[in-house]
Amino acid sequence: MTATVRYQDVEVGTEVPVREFRVDRAGLVRYAGASGDFNPIHWNEKFAKDVGLPDVIAHGMFTMAEAARVVTDWTGDPGALVEYGVRFTKPVVVPNDDKGAVIEIGAKVAAKLDDEARTVRLDITATSGGKKVLGRARAVVRLA
Repeated sequence: MTATVRYQDVEVGTEVPVREFRVDRAGLVRYAGASGDFNPIHWNEKFAKDVGLPDVIAHGMFTMAEAARVVTDWTGDPGALVEYGVRFTKPVVVPNDDKGAVIEIGAKVAAKLDDEARTVRLDITATSGGKKVLGRARAVVRLA
């Protein structure tokens, strides 16, 4: 965990460093077990292609969780997350190889919302394979 970020130390435009998360087929199976989401588009290549997908895709909630992790790791406090929402824009395609897929996630302070509550809004970017996979991804966090 990183050091706690202080409200007075951030300005609009402050960047949260980009982090990379690798996801492979084995990770999708583990996530399915943990989440209870056993939809075959997340593990069965034939099924995924039969319904029009390019290949097996990562769970949207997995991608969303990794983005939230970037935010809460940056704040130094998972309890700092006040609001969070995303739109799923493109799937994270996970090929059946030794590499899997990489999701790159970063964020930027878009607004200081309330000096008394010490809240800021972060606009989050998430891409995989050069494509934006989360849209309107925003988090409101309360800083120290």
